[in-house]
Amino acid sequence: MSTVTTPADRVTTAPSAPPRRRLDWRLRFATLSLIWGFSFLLIKVGTEGYAPFQVTLGRLVFGTAVLAAAMAVRRERLPRGARTWGHLAVAAFLLNALPFSLFAYAELTIPSTLAGICNATSPLWGMALSLVALSEDRPTRVRVAGLGLGFLGVLTVLGAWQGFHGLDATGTALALLASLSYPIGWIYVRRTLAGTGHSHLSMTGAQLLLATVQLAVVTSLFTTLPTRVSVVPLLAIAALGALGTGLAMLLQYGLVAEVGPTTAQMVTYFVPVIATAAGVALLGEALAWSTPVGAVIVLTGAALTQVRPKPRKVPQP
Repeated sequence: MSTVTTPADRVTTAPSAPPRRRLDWRLRFATLSLIWGFSFLLIKVGTEGYAPFQVTLGRLVFGTAVLAAAMAVRRERLPRGARTWGHLAVAAFLLNALPFSLFAYAELTIPSTLAGICNATSPLWGMALSLVALSEDRPTRVRVAGLGLGFLGVLTVLGAWQGFHGLDATGTALALLASLSYPIGWIYVRRTLAGTGHSHLSMTGAQLLLATVQLAVVTSLFTTLPTRVSVVPLLAIAALGALGTGLAMLLQYGLVAEVGPTTAQMVTYFVPVIATAAGVALLGEALAWSTPVGAVIVLTGAALTQVRPKPRKVPQP
């Protein structure tokens, strides 16, 4: 759910017919926020009738179907080259198969509200990892302060001063690992798939297809077929895949192309708010004061980690 646009995602096309009038980007931004915010509720409902791997597989199948339909409409083909497909297989595992599965398992024991807040730590992990893995990403005092503030917010959400009383450590750790997987995946993508020349849609479609194959193998090995069809959880999985994965990716990439990655990434700060509201209002999940307070601290810290220093002006001779 956490997304980053890299140079590999940028494709230049020749001008053709006048562009069709599209829905205002603010409405698409709000739609994307709602879709991703409700995804954690849908995961929780899905796991009430199916095993976590089955929830993830269903999510990927429906998401891949949406992107396949979009590719067919736009007459785009899958990328070529064994090397590209090899790197996409790793990206599919780190950005889709692994985090989706971890969140599904996490929500067996933690509320969807906590899972949504854990997802908001992705920018914090990304900041910490970029300092080590990306030589061009230099730290600043503001960004380092944001990193520290963000993790202070995580401790607040988890109730560290109470000794993490009443907290399911395993489920919380799985959700945090899922959030860590996203920036690891995007750093890998930046290092291996930059400059391939393929479109967003082509690369994402191939990535989701590979993730679906990975989960199909894992699901067949580690789960058994359900004894009965649970309709409501199945509908939740279908919505999670078609909307929370397929349509959400199309919306997000469209926003990046129109308003830039910085503005598009701000959706990350609305997702935990919506996830918390949905979990409390629709699932009746309990909400301690430390959860919203900690979430605000996390989001503030995450926002500070995204602050970039202004380029210095070079005096003209």
